[in-house]
Amino acid sequence: MAVQVISFNCLLKNKTGQVISTTINRDVLTSQANSDSMLSGLSKGLQNIKAGEKRTITVTAEEAYGFYDPKKVILFPKSKLPKNMVVGQTVSIAGKSGAIRTYKILEFHDGMVSLDGNHPLAGQDLIFEIEAIDVRDATPEEIEESSNVVSSQLLH
Repeated sequence: MAVQVISFNCLLKNKTGQVISTTINRDVLTSQANSDSMLSGLSKGLQNIKAGEKRTITVTAEEAYGFYDPKKVILFPKSKLPKNMVVGQTVSIAGKSGAIRTYKILEFHDGMVSLDGNHPLAGQDLIFEIEAIDVRDATPEEIEESSNVVSSQLLH
């Protein structure tokens, strides 16, 4: 399947129909059809879309942001966080490997804080209502160099 560069409007809902967000996404590359990365279900659903076409793409949690993983909830020293943080806020922390991860503050304990590293939409089946604005085949250079593929973007 051809890798495409797509610009599209997106209305994102959960499976009960509640609107989560609306976005305009420009010049996004679809990933390879066999991709097992984040949002692979959306990328598969966008395959061979045409400009002006509207699609409703239902994506299971597994093919969206993955299942909720309790192992991604960690305890972290409160003293290593910025002052005045509150429950629900997000914080970015560099791990031992140097990779920066984003966590949501769940709860404060004596000197520690519970942080959740799951994506906010993890564990949810999602419905993407897509309207393609512009579509073209990606060039070999774009495919080789791109970090703007659907699966690597956090659209919401």
